[in-house]
Amino acid sequence: MRFEQLGTDLKVVIGPPAMAAHDTSPLDLRMDPRFFPSDQKGTYDFQTINGRETLAQAMILRLLTPKGSLAELGHADYGSRLSELIGRRKTASIRALCKAYVLETVAQEPRVEDKAVSFSFDIPSEGPSEIRFNLAIKPKTEPEPVTLNFAVAL
Repeated sequence: MRFEQLGTDLKVVIGPPAMAAHDTSPLDLRMDPRFFPSDQKGTYDFQTINGRETLAQAMILRLLTPKGSLAELGHADYGSRLSELIGRRKTASIRALCKAYVLETVAQEPRVEDKAVSFSFDIPSEGPSEIRFNLAIKPKTEPEPVTLNFAVAL
């Protein structure tokens, strides 16, 4: 199966089918009751994800994590600079910074091509203090891009 190279991970982001995220979305390990008999009510196992969903979640988490926040764990370059936009007014220059920070973050993910397939702002769906964008990235192991919808609170 071609998706095997993208791996398996614990599920912490709600999705798909939408694979949409907001930087204020709650993140937690998702539990799955399907793996236990009905007589074991309240017993759950961690949900896992595979393939394209793993890659989408990894990209969302990379975008949500402030760059440098994992330095003490040996991952100083992991994350994005999107948190630097918090408290800023929504202007054309802030949008340009947002796009630059996202593309910089995409280039860090080793499982995708260095350049995004597409990036566009979703201005009609934005709230007054957020920037929304659509991002398509191409996994190195398959031809079809993975698309994410993302919102950054300012």
